[in-house]
Amino acid sequence: MRVHVVSDVHGNATDLARAGEGADALICLGDLVLFLDYADHSRGIFPDLFGVENAHRIVELRTARRFEEARALGRSLWAGLDRDTVIIGAVRKQYREMFAAFPTPTYATYGNVDVPALWPEYAGPGTTVLDGERTELGGLVFGFVGGGLRSPMRTPFEISDEEYAAKVEALGEVDVLCSHIPPDVPELAYDTVARRFERGSRALLDAIRRTRPRYSLFGHVHQPLARRMRIGATECVNVGHFAATGRPWALEW
Repeated sequence: MRVHVVSDVHGNATDLARAGEGADALICLGDLVLFLDYADHSRGIFPDLFGVENAHRIVELRTARRFEEARALGRSLWAGLDRDTVIIGAVRKQYREMFAAFPTPTYATYGNVDVPALWPEYAGPGTTVLDGERTELGGLVFGFVGGGLRSPMRTPFEISDEEYAAKVEALGEVDVLCSHIPPDVPELAYDTVARRFERGSRALLDAIRRTRPRYSLFGHVHQPLARRMRIGATECVNVGHFAATGRPWALEW
């Protein structure tokens, strides 16, 4: 059995259409939407609306952790526009491309920048959406936890620690723990380019120590200090490099 795993697709529909080649199934751990590319400030919904210079400025402020100034800049740019209508329209356009690129079968969960309410409109019969749920592939049990935890970034699908922990608890013991965000381990949560710690989950870390899955797979941190490490019996692997590399991570058994 061979499964390809991707996360943080961020608009890369071209490579996504090829991501399942040679695999029995594709797993996607979220963040299909590209709002703003921190590596290329000309890409995404934000620069399409407000230009590259404003995109560069807001990335600069966020990287410096000047979040209030970044929000003030955002408010000034959005003044006079119906923000929700504009963003949802842009997200719908990206989702049409992303979901059309998914091979059959695909098993997917949400990222923190995704809009879960829209997924039922675009997920075809070959795509199974899972969140706080399990499925069996080739004799292994895969558990999925979508979304992110609340942060100063205020992305669309951030939830409370308690709600997130309840989804982790609902999985029980699994062979492969699939989530968008990493367990709360500094080496896995620190982004070396953005120069900040992203929110990792203590509930995921506790579940790994308690239930000892074979693998913990996740994304969210695009340039992590450590791409993989072991926690006891569990191999933890960051697969959140797809937007930049176009290459899935392969799991064989």
